Amino acid sequence: MNAASYVIPLPPQASLPVVGESGRYPVRRIWCVGRNYLEHIREMGNDERAPPFFFAKHADMLVPDGATIPYPPLTKDLHHEVELIVAMKSGGLNIPADKALDHVYGYAVGIDLTRRDLQIASRKKERPWEIGKSFDGSAPCSAIQPASKIGHPAKGKIWLTVNGKEAQKGDLTELIWNVPEIIWQLSQQVKLAAGDIIMTGTPAGVSQLQPGDKLECGVDGVGALKVSIGQPE
Repeated sequence: MNAASYVIPLPPQASLPVVGESGRYPVRRIWCVGRNYLEHIREMGNDERAPPFFFAKHADMLVPDGATIPYPPLTKDLHHEVELIVAMKSGGLNIPADKALDHVYGYAVGIDLTRRDLQIASRKKERPWEIGKSFDGSAPCSAIQPASKIGHPAKGKIWLTVNGKEAQKGDLTELIWNVPEIIWQLSQQVKLAAGDIIMTGTPAGVSQLQPGDKLECGVDGVGALKVSIGQPE
């Protein structure tokens, strides 16, 4: 169908730049893994033995490197969560873990911005986390590094600083569920496809953000990301 086939203008296609490529990676869906680093589970007071679970953000919530993100509405407790991002080039249902990396296009660095007060309030009422996790500007993401160039990182420092001060630090070896296992688990829930990206969890050290804060984060061998928190709109 062309644009004239629709009764309102087509929304723009969410996409990410790719290192070394002129073309961009089109983003279909954003999946996030909850509680995948042991020390973060402990700092949040949650069950260390729980299996992985997933929640989603909308693709148009992506924010590019270098952006200023308005402080979001309804919250007084905005938190940062740095994460390794996996970008899929294909997919399916029930992907075996030993075949999962065949479906990966590349990797990036992202931040799962979280309205922690709203997330906790929803959890206490046994309601979905969407209001705490899925909001405009909640998914900053770096350019994608193709796996054909960097391989499939299974170790390396993951870190985040706020105004130059270290806040989060961990290593990909500390992932409770590694990338192939995440893809295997998620593909039992939904049919994955090209354009899906997966945020794989955050290490300990999450903390509150204020307007004016400058964030820098990265994953060794993958890339880095810088964003700032602006004033509320």
